[in-house]
Amino acid sequence: MVNPTDLRAYFDACTEYRLNGICTPFWMDWPLADPSIFLMSEALHHWHKEFFNHDCQWCLVAVGASELDFWFSILQPVTGRGHHDIQCYIIGLTSGAAPHCFVIAIRALMDVQYLAQSPASDDDLLASIDQALCTFHENKDIIMTLGARMGTKKPIDNWFIPKLEFLQSITFGTRNMGALIQWSADVTEHAHVSEIKDPTRHTNTLEA
Repeated sequence: MVNPTDLRAYFDACTEYRLNGICTPFWMDWPLADPSIFLMSEALHHWHKEFFNHDCQWCLVAVGASELDFWFSILQPVTGRGHHDIQCYIIGLTSGAAPHCFVIAIRALMDVQYLAQSPASDDDLLASIDQALCTFHENKDIIMTLGARMGTKKPIDNWFIPKLEFLQSITFGTRNMGALIQWSADVTEHAHVSEIKDPTRHTNTLEA
């Protein structure tokens, strides 16, 4: 434990564990106010962004950026849905080009993300999500071995990835709150573009 009044030591400890430095959250005395319960996983920012920020980047290292770019260049694109295409094709394009355990790990994360979007989840589906997460953890060491978890300049040797950790709460959240796809931000994000960003581009102000 580090005394919060020792600011230098406290913020050094927060930095090590990637914490925001808040030691007395406003909700700490609220009954049942547990973030792990009331903060739900959300498809757009948690699952799809996790894929593009991490899974896809690991694949670029494991297969080679130029090789993967070439394979994508000869596929039939879906207009305006580049990220969607990448998610759909990534397993087929890495299979045979990356180590078997690596493909298994990426495929397991893809299974989690797609299964979690079901509008009606039962015990069998939730068990499949938990099994897919276990499969990822059983095979994830190959990602480190390949040096595929890269930072700006060098490989990263830890799994401090909040979006990846958030995947562990999918089945718990589904049992408590129902299908998580109902919390998707797709509609509000689209509205932000059409109602705010696009009109702003036609003015002389900075983009929103």
